[in-house]
Amino acid sequence: MKKTPISASKQYIHSLLKPYKPSTTTHFRRFSVAPDSPQPPSQELTQPIITQITTTDNWTTNTTLNQQILSLTPQSLIKIAREFQTSTKALNFFNFIRENENPSLSLHPPPLDSIFQTVIQLAIREGDYASIVGLFNLSKEVKVSLTNHSAIRLISYFSCLNKVQDSMLVYDNLDPDVKNTNVRNIVLDLLLKSERFDDARQLLDEMLEPDAKFPPNEITLNIVFPVLLRRDWGNRTDDFIGLVPKFGVHGVFPNKLLLTKLITKLCRSCRNEKAWDLLHELMKFGKVEAAPCNALLSGLARERDYKKINVLLKEMKENEIKPDIVTYGMVVNHLCKSRRVDEALDMFKQMKEGSDGISVKPDVILYNTLIDGLCKVGRQEEGAALMKQMRLEDNCIPNVVTYNCLIDGFCKSGEIERSQELFDEMNNEGVDPNVITINTLVDGMCKHGRIGNAMEFFRKMQEEKGIKGNAVTYSTLISAFCSVNNIEKAMALFDEMESVGSPDALAYYSLISGLTLAGRPDDASFIASKMKKAGFQMDLVSYNTLIGGFCRKKKLDKAVEILKDMEENGVKADGVTYNTLISYFSQHGDFESAHKFLKQMIIDGNVPTVVTYGTLIHAYCLAGNLDEALDIFDKMLVSSKVPPNTVIYNVLIESLCKRGKIDHALSLMDGMVQKGVRSNTTTYNAMLKGLSSKNRLQEALRLMDQMTNQACNPDYVTLEILNDWLDAVGEIEKLRMFVQGYQVSSAFNGSDLLLVQHLMVQTSYWFNT
Repeated sequence: MKKTPISASKQYIHSLLKPYKPSTTTHFRRFSVAPDSPQPPSQELTQPIITQITTTDNWTTNTTLNQQILSLTPQSLIKIAREFQTSTKALNFFNFIRENENPSLSLHPPPLDSIFQTVIQLAIREGDYASIVGLFNLSKEVKVSLTNHSAIRLISYFSCLNKVQDSMLVYDNLDPDVKNTNVRNIVLDLLLKSERFDDARQLLDEMLEPDAKFPPNEITLNIVFPVLLRRDWGNRTDDFIGLVPKFGVHGVFPNKLLLTKLITKLCRSCRNEKAWDLLHELMKFGKVEAAPCNALLSGLARERDYKKINVLLKEMKENEIKPDIVTYGMVVNHLCKSRRVDEALDMFKQMKEGSDGISVKPDVILYNTLIDGLCKVGRQEEGAALMKQMRLEDNCIPNVVTYNCLIDGFCKSGEIERSQELFDEMNNEGVDPNVITINTLVDGMCKHGRIGNAMEFFRKMQEEKGIKGNAVTYSTLISAFCSVNNIEKAMALFDEMESVGSPDALAYYSLISGLTLAGRPDDASFIASKMKKAGFQMDLVSYNTLIGGFCRKKKLDKAVEILKDMEENGVKADGVTYNTLISYFSQHGDFESAHKFLKQMIIDGNVPTVVTYGTLIHAYCLAGNLDEALDIFDKMLVSSKVPPNTVIYNVLIESLCKRGKIDHALSLMDGMVQKGVRSNTTTYNAMLKGLSSKNRLQEALRLMDQMTNQACNPDYVTLEILNDWLDAVGEIEKLRMFVQGYQVSSAFNGSDLLLVQHLMVQTSYWFNT
């Protein structure tokens, strides 16, 4: 540690350091008597003597008083020193005793260090920094050792004044024996608060040595641990965590609360391994309870490290660390979240029965966890049975959370009536619903086509229960009404929401999406502007929705305006954005702009998808530019990692057939087989129509057999194509075999079957069968 001289008023220090000059008058010097010389009788210390000494300064001129002082015992001298009211008088008394001392001849050396301690205490009480600095310098000059108490008082005083260097100078000048654990604790606390961590670590390492003369105590640990918990030590975490078992060597261990906090911090910092090692180090000392184990179990569960969870639970049993309800609750919770509900139920059973020798009574939180877990995997009836069990077996009263879990489970399974029965039951049981209950039922009704019932229920809750609903309630209803194109009702709810409270981002998103899908992108854009004024940021999905809406309305200027706003707000375009724009320009024949956005899409790090390529190919085919479409297709095969799908093949095959390029179309169809892309009815219809235009019957018959082998069902278009063609060439029997092979009675719905029958009547085939 760097030593810095203490600065103080030189003039004031000089006055303090003036040596005491006794009178030349001959008097008896108790402290200078030889050992074999007769000692004067010890003066009995009385209050009048104390008063006389502390109220006068003429100890040298008053021989009687002089002799009285010098005949006192060390304990009496200390007692007198403590009676002085000012540091100046106490210092004069100290100087008098020091000047009359002869340690080589005295049987009882005067307690100069204790008297000087009193001087320091008085000076600190007076609060004169210069005086205190002078006293410290005086102690060094006259070689009076500071006591532990003096050192602590001085170090603490300088620390309060934020004069760390002064405090450290005091510490550095102490005798080694004075630097006991208490003094070191004061210095350690000072260094840590001053963020001199290297110095603090050096001091702490000295205390943590196995054979340290002044080892750490509980106070040391309570000084160090809060700092460990408060800071992120980065790559030095291992060093500081390693301090904990070193404390244990000296029998000092963190209490349950501190250790739990430390384990929790490590786990939340994704340092489960460090937490694991630390806990196991302390297990060796037998100083671990359930709470820190629970903290580690929670961290392991977040990472789904069930292997270590099982190991830790086993080790808890081996080390006689009794798991509590929190332990079981935590493990059950994470098992349920991982959808391992049966394992959670087994653990619950073991906990109740005490199969491990420890029986723990479940509480309502644990029951709720299991009920929610059952409902999440569609076993809500078992959850309802468990609610009955909690009442009958464990006298646990279900609360609003219990009912909310069950209501949510039945709503998700579409059993709305059952959810309403549970809602009525909770009211009868005196369990008040909350806004989560209302939102759950409203959402369930809306998702299962009961929007009117949801609205009616919400109004009833507003009137009867005073539950006004929140942003989630309104957002759910707004989204539901938008989905059925009831935009006016959605807008009315949005206005109502604004009147009772501020809409949240979800409400704005729902309305923007609903208005856009309803073909009202201008209204959606107006809501987006209100959203920004309310302090919410548009997200990528909302921007894409608006851009798509304006493109469908052929309002390119508006779409570009939204795109610019999107860029200005730092929202990066994604594949959906670019595909929307590429599709728009392609459909309108502006292939230059389409390719410009395709290029920008790649520059921005977005990989073109099958939708991107399919949009361009389809647009080129519609524009009659088949060669360009095939060129993109070839590039897609060679350079792209995105394989073409059935839709792209169908577009190209149909276009080729329309232009009479049957062989090219057939080769594409063969390529589908090689690429593992399955042909569908649309593929075969395009190819059969093309073959019929060229009257290439054999290839058509081969494709019909291929359809049969692939179980690809024909539709009415297939039958129209084949009926007209095969009847004309006298091969209607082939059609009958083709239809029978596909079991027409089961392969078509009623309308398709009627159409087939109608076609057969036209060819006289139906009456001959």
